[in-house]
Amino acid sequence: MSNVPSDLRYAKSHEWLKPAADGTATVGITDYAQGSLGDITYVQLPKVGAALRAGASFGVVESVKAASDLYAPAAGAVLAVNSALEGAPETLNKDPYGAGWILKLRLADPPEAGALMDAAAYAKLTA
Repeated sequence: MSNVPSDLRYAKSHEWLKPAADGTATVGITDYAQGSLGDITYVQLPKVGAALRAGASFGVVESVKAASDLYAPAAGAVLAVNSALEGAPETLNKDPYGAGWILKLRLADPPEAGALMDAAAYAKLTA
């Protein structure tokens, strides 16, 4: 059983989104995703300022098993990326909900985050 924090929203493509009160959000991959990928060896991050469309690919995670596209769980502009992942991609395996965050977004439409799955729905999807 993977770890599914209750304060996050989830996309079917296994990204999580943590909205903040100021209209921004942090995005990463779920514990289920990192476990399915195995040892992560590379992360391709988007550029700060990039405009992301909900459901559109914004980067790639590579592991010993496979390469997998990353998809934006919501639309918005990239405010920051976790450049520490470039030198330590295994952080996604060790701490997917903490130090392994991937990017911070200024949400185009903050209520859109409510359309993502809650923890119970995501846990059911990955059961």
